[in-house]
Amino acid sequence: MSDKSVVFQLLGVTLLWGGNYVASAYLLTAFSPILLAFLRLTVTCLLLIGVCLRRGGIAKPNRQEWALLILIGVTSSLLYQIFYFVGLAHTSAGNAALIIALSPVATAFLARAFLKERMTGFQLLGALVALAGVALIVLNGGNVTDASSGDYFILLAMAMLASSVLLIRKAAMTMKSRDVTLYSTLIGTLLMIPAAGAERLQGHLHYGDHSYPWALLIVMALFAQGMAGLWWNRGISKVGASASAMYMNIPPFVAILVAYAVLGDPIRLAQIAGGALIAAGVAIANAKAKNTSNRGDFVPWRRI
Repeated sequence: MSDKSVVFQLLGVTLLWGGNYVASAYLLTAFSPILLAFLRLTVTCLLLIGVCLRRGGIAKPNRQEWALLILIGVTSSLLYQIFYFVGLAHTSAGNAALIIALSPVATAFLARAFLKERMTGFQLLGALVALAGVALIVLNGGNVTDASSGDYFILLAMAMLASSVLLIRKAAMTMKSRDVTLYSTLIGTLLMIPAAGAERLQGHLHYGDHSYPWALLIVMALFAQGMAGLWWNRGISKVGASASAMYMNIPPFVAILVAYAVLGDPIRLAQIAGGALIAAGVAIANAKAKNTSNRGDFVPWRRI
């Protein structure tokens, strides 16, 4: 695969991810949050099973790998999806995209806290700049009902995503990345069943009566959550994590523009200013990644 085709794939991923925030916000008008998360994960599982079978089968994990996969499934599939969709139901697609963009910086902080990895001056400066951007977005409130509570749930989702990166990195030392993705997604899907049952018992579960929301759900699960993730992993393997990191700054601004055009969400000055700070922070934090061999995990596989 040529470098040009990889670049086009990475650009396609950023457009899919940016549009996915808006599609998810729209789907929440037809589906309850937990049910929506469960259905999307189910469709993604079916896609990943097909991909893995086509590419040589599915490896059988050992006991230690199963422990890691369960932790990844809980953080990156179960809790991330719940926090993400519950938060998105009470905030704007633009805010959600901007806050999730902080995940690479949060990953560096967690690696420093739990793995005792050295944090460079560039990473620390980038983290502070990016955190200032998130604070600007969250503390400014918004023009949607309960925007602040939604933003806090999205922050929890971002923390789950960042935590899962460290676990995925360790699991990928002995397993193929696609197998890690498949098993963790499958585990998260199974664990989501009791959560969906609880949502039904509480009387909050609902789903769309028309075919269009169901079709959109399937399309976005297949492409924005399934294929885009595979393309993203391929892009990282071809051009490197530091080069791929630049593309992570694009989806939030795509989400803001698409949300404005499709949903009529206003574009707020705090979003633009906060987004610029987050993008600058991520760029600063990755400034030395080119010269450091162990920074490949700084760019997480995205699950949105």
